[in-house]
Amino acid sequence: MLAGLLFLGFFVLALVGVPLMYSLLVATVGAIVIGNLGHPLETIFLSFIGGVEPFILIAVPLFIFAGEILSSGGIGQRIVNFARALLGFLPGGLGVVTVTSCLMFGGVSGSAIADTAAIGSLVIPSMLKRGYSRGFAAALLSVAGTLALLMPLSIPFLVYAFISGASMRQLSMAGLVPGLVMAIALIGVCVWYGRKSGCDSGDVRATRAEIWAATRDAGPALMMPLIIVGGIWSGVFTPTESAAVAVVYGTLVSLFLYRDITVRDLPRLLVNAFQTSATVMLVIGATGALAWLITAEQVAVQLAAWIKVVAAQQWTFLLMVNVALLLLGIFIEPLPAMLLTAPLLLPIAQSFGIDLVHLGVIITANLAIALYTPPVGGTLFVAAKLAGAGIGEITRALYPLLLAAVVVLLIITYVPSMTSVVWKLVV
Repeated sequence: MLAGLLFLGFFVLALVGVPLMYSLLVATVGAIVIGNLGHPLETIFLSFIGGVEPFILIAVPLFIFAGEILSSGGIGQRIVNFARALLGFLPGGLGVVTVTSCLMFGGVSGSAIADTAAIGSLVIPSMLKRGYSRGFAAALLSVAGTLALLMPLSIPFLVYAFISGASMRQLSMAGLVPGLVMAIALIGVCVWYGRKSGCDSGDVRATRAEIWAATRDAGPALMMPLIIVGGIWSGVFTPTESAAVAVVYGTLVSLFLYRDITVRDLPRLLVNAFQTSATVMLVIGATGALAWLITAEQVAVQLAAWIKVVAAQQWTFLLMVNVALLLLGIFIEPLPAMLLTAPLLLPIAQSFGIDLVHLGVIITANLAIALYTPPVGGTLFVAAKLAGAGIGEITRALYPLLLAAVVVLLIITYVPSMTSVVWKLVV
């Protein structure tokens, strides 16, 4: 009863346009008052503050700031040039370059929105000039941009590690193979589209000298995720400390090596990162209050008992998780959706013997799809604006890409070794 009241209240408020933080808080307080639960409202305030106090969350604004620095200069162009030199000769070459560039830039930024905006502004004009439809160009960009969420610097992974207690060291590697498989699936769609439409038969294959020049130019930027992941793997620094390393490295590369930004740009980038971080932290605090009520009233225990009646086996539970998250993601942004659902799913997943790192990758992959699922989606709107395409036009072109993403999601869900293979190789 309480679970239904909580989620009904939250969804109604969110759908009518109330900001997420207020939707979460009003739903929480409303459930206490309407349900006559007797909890003092001061507890909501304390839970809100407690939700943003953990030390690991310091990494969130730092990673956001590092992404702001690296996405504001010419690093995106260097990565696109590198991808084009390597793979531009394939059928659908510009589409392949878009996917590959988003994969590599996502390893630097960790943000799907930044990934979509930075790469889209560089590749969309060329794709339209080559003959790609505006709908397909925008659809591809909106999907490829979400590859950032499966890369080591993914902010959703960091937040999930805080919620679940799962190892950030393992999470930073768990998404590598799923992200690569997702990229390969999207590349397959691009090759099919290039051949089917006849708009892009590929460029002339780059020479070794051209490949080396592009590699040398993009190398310092591409070294950043390697340094971060290598430091986490080796234990040189913690995941939280890695965020500070990302800021220092990104600043040095952008200021003194590439010279894409100046010292005068840093205050503006810092303010942008502060605004984004403040929004994220407010939602995390509000979700902490809701999570406290869920725990105090044993909502997760009651929900687990109900789910075990409906889903007696692990595979059916995982299927229910996928369906629920895909539907939830249509209405809610990935990070709030993760904060809302993870505390409920964790104890149930443990009762089914599901590894928490594997569950984190499943949740993140689901919510990445939500970013380009019509009618609401962050990367969908950014790509639509860059390509000058309508949502209906994009939706018609989205189906093969969405199908490929869902197939890979099912593979990730039912082949858990995909999320542990890299970790097992290095330990």
